[in-house]
Amino acid sequence: MSNEIKTIGVLTSGGDAPGMNAAIRAVVRTALARGLKVKGIKKGYNGLINEEIIDMDAKSVADTIHKGGTILQTARCLEFMTAEGQKKGAEVCRKHGIDGVVVIGGDGSFRGAQDLARYGINTIGVPGTIDLDIACTEYTIGFDTAVNTAMEAIDKVRDTSTSHERCSIIEVMGRNAGYIALWCAIANGAEDVLLPERYNNDEQALIDSIIANRRKGKKHHIIINAEGIGHSTSMARRIEAATGIETRATILGYMQRGGSPTCKDRVYASVMGTYAVDLLCQDKSNRVVAYKNGEFVDYDIDEALAMTKDIDDYQFSVSMVLAK
Repeated sequence: MSNEIKTIGVLTSGGDAPGMNAAIRAVVRTALARGLKVKGIKKGYNGLINEEIIDMDAKSVADTIHKGGTILQTARCLEFMTAEGQKKGAEVCRKHGIDGVVVIGGDGSFRGAQDLARYGINTIGVPGTIDLDIACTEYTIGFDTAVNTAMEAIDKVRDTSTSHERCSIIEVMGRNAGYIALWCAIANGAEDVLLPERYNNDEQALIDSIIANRRKGKKHHIIINAEGIGHSTSMARRIEAATGIETRATILGYMQRGGSPTCKDRVYASVMGTYAVDLLCQDKSNRVVAYKNGEFVDYDIDEALAMTKDIDDYQFSVSMVLAK
């Protein structure tokens, strides 16, 4: 074990995601098993700057793996986007004897970790976001739970949509990424899916599709709309006016962030949390833990943030073929 790392800090930043608690638990218990001290940093970078820091032991994370949200809480922090805020954060780490920080969050959180590393604090990023929009990894903590939550909700909307012979536009989260929308389109058998990465704003084609399916005898029409496109309510009004078919919008919203994490999110988050501590113990810093080609790996944060990610063309074509 490294002679440099004696105390590890852990924080969650950005949007919460189911499975974050499993990652926190893994960081704490792995660090303790390696003979390290652990400090929990509450409310993300905002809590770091304001020194909302607590000592953590094995009991601190008992009975948390099954809970949604984050026991450390999370917050946005505009101050940490400035050089003064970043420098202050590094100084707070040194004041509290924190040699390394595990940051659980999305790409914005990783930029914060990158900034801390520039000021001499060892940092490791763990991908925690329901959006699945971090390019270096095929898995992000919370996506599996969020997409299952959305899938179950859409099944329920389909039932009432069929009963009333409606068109239903169901808006799912994902920020500017369409992964939740695409997976739900396939899993829920949606007739149409609107993705930020693929939608060409041809609403008339959507209207034509709805009319054609009604002529075939379909009693409902499910459209999965990604958050990055949005405007589901106004879209529903326009579609109803153009087709004469009753159309309703359902925005699933923050319910997708909550709830008990799935087995996959608990297990993968636990492995990633342990991996992050092991990297710090190996004197590594400015790294991101990732899941790629069936293995847990790590990338330089600079390299990871420079990567881009797109919707899989084959999966998108599958959603189109199966919707016919």
